[in-house]
Amino acid sequence: MSNSMWGGRFSEGPAAIMEEINASIGFDQKLYRQDIAGSKAHAAMLARQGIIAADDAEKIAAGLDAILREIEAGEFKFSRALEDIHLNIESRLKELIGDAAGRLHTARSRNDQVATDFKLWVRDTIDAMDAALRELQVALADKAFEHAGQVMPGFTHLQSAQPVTFGHHMLAYVEMIGRDRGRFQDARRRLNENPLGAAALAGTSFPIDRFQTSASLGFDRPTANSLDSVSDRDFVIEALAAASLCAIHLSRFAEEIVIWSSAQFRFIKLSDKFTTGSSIMPQKRNPDAAELVRAKTGRIIGAQTALQIVMKGLPLAYQKDMQEDKEQAFDAFESLELAIAATTGMVLDMEPEAATLKKAAGSGFATATDLADWLVRELNMPFRDAHHVTGRIVAIASERGVELTKVTLDEMQAVHPAITEAVYSVLTVDKSVRSRTSYGGTSPKNVRSQAKRWQRALAREAKA
Repeated sequence: MSNSMWGGRFSEGPAAIMEEINASIGFDQKLYRQDIAGSKAHAAMLARQGIIAADDAEKIAAGLDAILREIEAGEFKFSRALEDIHLNIESRLKELIGDAAGRLHTARSRNDQVATDFKLWVRDTIDAMDAALRELQVALADKAFEHAGQVMPGFTHLQSAQPVTFGHHMLAYVEMIGRDRGRFQDARRRLNENPLGAAALAGTSFPIDRFQTSASLGFDRPTANSLDSVSDRDFVIEALAAASLCAIHLSRFAEEIVIWSSAQFRFIKLSDKFTTGSSIMPQKRNPDAAELVRAKTGRIIGAQTALQIVMKGLPLAYQKDMQEDKEQAFDAFESLELAIAATTGMVLDMEPEAATLKKAAGSGFATATDLADWLVRELNMPFRDAHHVTGRIVAIASERGVELTKVTLDEMQAVHPAITEAVYSVLTVDKSVRSRTSYGGTSPKNVRSQAKRWQRALAREAKA
């Protein structure tokens, strides 16, 4: 049998393998809300323009509302033979309202229809992602304010570098997530143009009003070129690029959680809510939530790469290759949404181990830069000379197996006789972090100020 929805040109049905490779209803049924919204806006515009009768438009709208209720109640029967979400809904609409359903597809094609549906879905997903990322920022900013004065080691090359505060570390991720949100918002602004009415590729001869459907669907304007309208998937790739970078940030944080919660570091404690045990080793508390956040990054980056490869060689306009735009994108955004939720949960759950952090902050001669800075300030020494003198004093401490605070004044004066006992005032980790008052620095005062700034800004967003 031919497909009654598009089979006028065909006298036979597709081969089984053709149906298998061609059908997308197994995944694009996720677009049902967007497909129904687009169809309702299109029908209303057709009626307003006198292209279809108002009575038919009312029947179409009522039928689409009924289909929406059926799908959300789990009563709708999706058919692989009807290929995709568009034909499944249109077929059911005909069963419900008869011939009036056939007027819905006037002045449009599945090409502009799917582009519109997918844009609406990506836009909805970006909005949901933005809200979830805001909640993560709130959790991080609250944790930063709570632990603004908690000293911990700051690392470069995963080697002890300079003391920082736990709050300062949390605020670094607030900034990263803020940039992620900005990228998603930029992508949203660019995608918010309406392809509906571009039809198959050349526009339509019917006197449609694309500005009306754009307003109805919340788009800023209609797309300006019909060829580009149906062949564009930049909006998905750009959103996936933002998702990939966001996932990288979450993965970096997850890696730190894995390290910090290990027995060798013991910087933080995670409760049973976000850890699991071992089937053989009863002592284990594994940071599985963090590890899975880290792993999901591969799926998200993979989806972006896959779609870029699909699109790289396609001539204008629509090609069936573009059906491969959805499945991995759906998976990527669902993976990111889960990773954000898990990360937010871990931030709320984790507690820094104050004593361990403070002890670690002073290891590895972490206040050596403070010593060099003191030599510059107090002895008017060029920094490069101060760096050399400090290096020699660090070498003495290393040879003796002690921290800088335990190097005697005599030993320091043997390196440079002008050093005085006042140097010890800058060698503790608490004094080190308090001294870092430059804008963006780690001093507790700075951290509290920045955390409050973020808390106020995020609270305003929530009320907007």
